[in-house]
Amino acid sequence: MKWGKRLRDEVEHNLPEWRGEFLSYKGLKKQLKLIHPRAKECKRCEKRMRFSLRYCLNGRPNDANTRGDIGFIRLLEGELEKVNSFFIEKEETYIIILKEFQNRVANLDNAGERLQVQRDILNFHGEMVLLLHYCVLNITGLMKIVKKHNKRTGTSIRSSFMPRVLQQPFFATDLLYRLMRECEAMLNRLFLLVDP
Repeated sequence: MKWGKRLRDEVEHNLPEWRGEFLSYKGLKKQLKLIHPRAKECKRCEKRMRFSLRYCLNGRPNDANTRGDIGFIRLLEGELEKVNSFFIEKEETYIIILKEFQNRVANLDNAGERLQVQRDILNFHGEMVLLLHYCVLNITGLMKIVKKHNKRTGTSIRSSFMPRVLQQPFFATDLLYRLMRECEAMLNRLFLLVDP
């Protein structure tokens, strides 16, 4: 199954409310198709009369190719910004929610209330796991589209682009893992509490 279809199915099945927040893999593929293939493929296309000679000048991309490549990179950077903004917003929200849970746990009165807090924390933990899944899907989509770009153009944007990606918030999930561990510790304390 192709990655784009798998991504759509995964989003529709697990994260439909976050549908517009994922890396637009389909849009990036469309933009990538505007970039003409590298010289070897273009020569093969010449034989089939699908492309004219103006797309291949001495085995180098022409101005149209450069514009297509710039358009692809701009779109990719815009998509990364969208994913990062969503991720950061979610992380900030989760920090606030975790503080609220800590206050609720500190002020528990009875076993019924404790049971409700446990359920709420479990649901909250599940949402954080989904955000982690969101990160993995976006990273995988990013790696696949960059690989397609490199294959199509014969040039590598990995060396210039990937170090920046490794520093992106949605790639560095340390804070999210810490929040999840705090949730788990809170749940362990609640499960160990014994009613008088």
